[in-house]
Formats: sequence, structure tokens, C-alpha cells
Amino acid sequence: MAIRSNHYDAAFEEYLRGTGTPYVAVDEKRRALLADVSLKSMDFIVHSRAGRNLLVDVKGRRFPSGGETNRHKWENWATEDDLASLLKWERVFGDGFRAMLVFAYDIVESRWLGEFDTLFEHGDRCYAFYGVWADEYHREMRARSASWETVTLPSRAYRELRSPIIEFL
Repeated sequence: MAIRSNHYDAAFEEYLRGTGTPYVAVDEKRRALLADVSLKSMDFIVHSRAGRNLLVDVKGRRFPSGGETNRHKWENWATEDDLASLLKWERVFGDGFRAMLVFAYDIVESRWLGEFDTLFEHGDRCYAFYGVWADEYHREMRARSASWETVTLPSRAYRELRSPIIEFL
């Protein structure tokens, strides 16, 4: 297992190991150059028994996000660069691969555990992992912050597009 300072990536990697899913952890310290274009690296290349292999970018989010008054608990934002790079990698790798965002939710309050299909404990935290195909996310995404160059999915679209990660493995 790679040494990871990001607890979301470390938890997802441990989840893959626990399920016996073959994967390669990608060194994210350097961006790749492809035809003189700088691409953000994905986090993992994952073998899938369910279909095409996965090019995964893990997005760590707290659940719930915000305070008691925040009704949007399923944060699913990403950067425009995340999506553009993933979709480019998908074209580079070809037909046997499909790009996806994996939202790793750190469930910070036990009263919310019933909201999730599958839970995974790692360290002293409890996580839930949901995948969304990058191309489907890209089709439905909306601007979240122009200055931060972030995008998000409307709640209904996210509910329709996300699935527990085990369904993709």
C-alpha cells in the first residue's frame, strides 16, 4: 500500500485491498504531459470484474457537510480540471477503461449511518464510497464557483447517477 497523507485515498485503497480488487495506486505528485498538455493524474487504476477497468479520481467529502441548517448533505463537487483530465485519460487508455469519480464520504456523525448502503471502517473513521461515471457527471454538471473553477451535480441528478462503489467492481 502506498503511503498516503490523504485519509480518503488511504481508506479507499484499504477498501480495494479488503475486497481483493486488483489496482494500481498512481503517483499524484507530478502532472503528466500528453501532447504538451498537462493532465491531472487519477488516483487509482482499478481492475473491474463488472465491466471496463476504472480510472478513478477520489473526492473526499464530509457527511453531513455544513451545519444543522445545511440541507445539502451529499456534497459532490469537483474541479473542471478533474473532469477534463479524467475524460482525456479515458480516451488515452481506450475502450477497456472508463473514468469515474469516487466520492468518499467520511461520516462524521453516527446518526447518519443509516443513509448509506455500505459502510467501511478505516482507522477511527467510517466511510461510504459512491461512484459516478465521469462522462455522465460531465453531461449533468453545473458551475459551483467560477473563481474556484468547481462544478457540481444537482441533487436529483446525483441521486440518479451515483451507485455504491461495489457495483462497479
